[in-house]
Amino acid sequence: MKKHLTIFILLLISIICFAEGKKDPNPVVLNEGVTEQDFCSELEVKVLRELNYARTHPQKYAAFIEDTLQYYQGSMLCYPNEIRLRTNEGTRAVKEAINFLRNQTPLKPMTLSRGMSLAAQAHVRDQGPTGSTGHTGSDGSSPFDRINRYGKWDVTSGENIDYGNNIARRIVMSLIIDDGVSGRGHRKNIFNSKFTVVGIGCGSHKGYRHMCVMDFAGKYKEKTK
Repeated sequence: MKKHLTIFILLLISIICFAEGKKDPNPVVLNEGVTEQDFCSELEVKVLRELNYARTHPQKYAAFIEDTLQYYQGSMLCYPNEIRLRTNEGTRAVKEAINFLRNQTPLKPMTLSRGMSLAAQAHVRDQGPTGSTGHTGSDGSSPFDRINRYGKWDVTSGENIDYGNNIARRIVMSLIIDDGVSGRGHRKNIFNSKFTVVGIGCGSHKGYRHMCVMDFAGKYKEKTK
């Protein structure tokens, strides 16, 4: 009996040590002044982790995008058992994104802001039911206006919006590939070293079924309750 108990204790210790040694490669770090992440959905947290993994491990992330090449048939993106999607540039944009990532210097991960997430989520609630698109709210607000309702941005700010995806990796890959966007502005935002804080909002959309908003800032002071 004692022998069995000893073996059990040693096994338990090894499990605990393994769990402690296996650190999360993409921990969620909250912005200064934020103590809980209850303002974000599971998908929104996954998008944050995906964004930060792309920023901190761009060469590894290139492999994820490279894997999508097998699903292209000319300009059509054909994931198995899914609706075929027509792209603007086909594999050209994908290969360009892969090359970009392979040469990209790793960046620090972004912290998660409560106020900026609330602003992003408000834009989703505004556009989702009507199916409208773009960065201007129905009240005429800009991304800068919206994030200042919940705090104060500083240094620099920007916004990305993805329409049509509800899987974190596809959301981030779509914005990095930036098909049809000549200046690759969404990709530049994700890999802008001056952006250190992000807010995320995801939800349904009448026209594209899904949308995800990312608001970025150099610094952000959360509004106190």
